[in-house]
Amino acid sequence: MVKKQKSKKGKLTTFGKIWCIALCIAIPLGGGFIISLIARDTMMKFGALNQPPLAPPAWLFPVAWTILYVLMGVASYLIYAKYRDGGKAKKSLAKAGLIVYGAQLVLNFIWTPIFFNAGLYWVAFAVLAVMWVLEIALMAISFRISKPAFWCLLPYLLWTCFAAYLNISIAIIN
Repeated sequence: MVKKQKSKKGKLTTFGKIWCIALCIAIPLGGGFIISLIARDTMMKFGALNQPPLAPPAWLFPVAWTILYVLMGVASYLIYAKYRDGGKAKKSLAKAGLIVYGAQLVLNFIWTPIFFNAGLYWVAFAVLAVMWVLEIALMAISFRISKPAFWCLLPYLLWTCFAAYLNISIAIIN
């Protein structure tokens, strides 16, 4: 017999938690995959641009983003767990965290076509700047409710800072 998603007390069963974690990871990974398909044909154009110092090889981007999306998914699950199981104050803060997470994830997804497909480097940087502010807010929230979520998000913030350097540099030298 299959276990129900929730136990009698409203807590997720182990099976439910696994599905929830999988969904939280699948959302950024799936969105990232779809965006990579949209931008795939533009990578040759990008490779032809003048590259700034410290520009990584093209193969590093999908590897880095896969790791970052998995970490982001885990962080979103940890925040959701506080929303689902926390006290009133934690639930309120976690709800705000989930809203900020969703907003920054949308910006993350739209940055790629703006930068790669449209070649609007300064507009892409503006999107990145707003995304960065949302990431800082998300990290501040996660620090208060889930330290592991905070640590999962730190590499994403660092990569976004590096992406800002690359974005500005490409905008200036091309």
